[in-house]
Amino acid sequence: MSKGTAIDLGLTGAYNDLFSTQEERDNAGRTFVTDLDPAEISDFPNHPFHVRMDEEMEQMVESVRERGVLSPVLVRPMPDGGYQMVSGHRRKFASELAELPTVPCIVRELTDDEAIIIMVDSNLQRERVLPSEKAFAYKMKLDAMKRQGERTDLTCAPTAHKLKGLKSRDIVAEQAGESKDQIQRYIRLTNLVPELLDMVDNTVLKEKGTLQMALRPAVELSYLPENEQNALLEVMESEDCTPSHAQAIKIRDFSEKGKLNPDVILSIMQEEKPNQVEQFKMPRNRIDKFFPAGTPAQKIEDTIVKALEMYRRRERAMER
Repeated sequence: MSKGTAIDLGLTGAYNDLFSTQEERDNAGRTFVTDLDPAEISDFPNHPFHVRMDEEMEQMVESVRERGVLSPVLVRPMPDGGYQMVSGHRRKFASELAELPTVPCIVRELTDDEAIIIMVDSNLQRERVLPSEKAFAYKMKLDAMKRQGERTDLTCAPTAHKLKGLKSRDIVAEQAGESKDQIQRYIRLTNLVPELLDMVDNTVLKEKGTLQMALRPAVELSYLPENEQNALLEVMESEDCTPSHAQAIKIRDFSEKGKLNPDVILSIMQEEKPNQVEQFKMPRNRIDKFFPAGTPAQKIEDTIVKALEMYRRRERAMER
């Protein structure tokens, strides 16, 4: 046989089919790229990620106006016609503001649960994700993965993970780079009334004049029934403050014992928080000469207080 002679093995089909899985061939057959009118694309139902008209969006609109949409959005065809956005809500919004006639799209056949998982994972890659967005996104993904786990006709990654003995919440935590306890804390936030949840988001947005509440106390308050959350909200707004973690634990404890009412809430909220105690600071170099090197800060503080007490007694004695 001469060098370079082609050998006919009698095989039919594309050469690449020999080195791809059935799943890859199926996925390739149900995916294509095209340009679509943004009006043909409906938003994802209960989409947990906000599309904000902020400075970053203004920059995206300008970029899209000059160069178009460089990265296609992901959509899925709907049974009744049209398409549904899966990933790329912000790019679509920018295209509409830039008045582009079409937007490049990857069209892919996806089940509801497959679409949810892709939508959540792609949006969690944003630079700034609000606590409320994480809360509803993690819950949607976890519910979708649990439904997939109950099916026997799927061969996606979650099923493979389950073969390793991992639970859905462990997988969500692993993929998000969070602990499973932190995932559960975020999901608890979905039980807050919107006004309280906004206060958790404000810790990220940091808008002036807004009440801000940390994650841990918010989680404790998520166990309160809605009427008690609203009663707490009224006190928080009237007192212009949010509870510390310790106060939130106390409020939840009174709630679980059936003893929480507006008077109790007000009493707890008026307690002085440790971080509200005014602190007095003095440069260390001003007092170092009075103490041996290495003297603990607490001992220095105690000594100064004793010296001041002696000074006050002396001043009072001189006044007599």
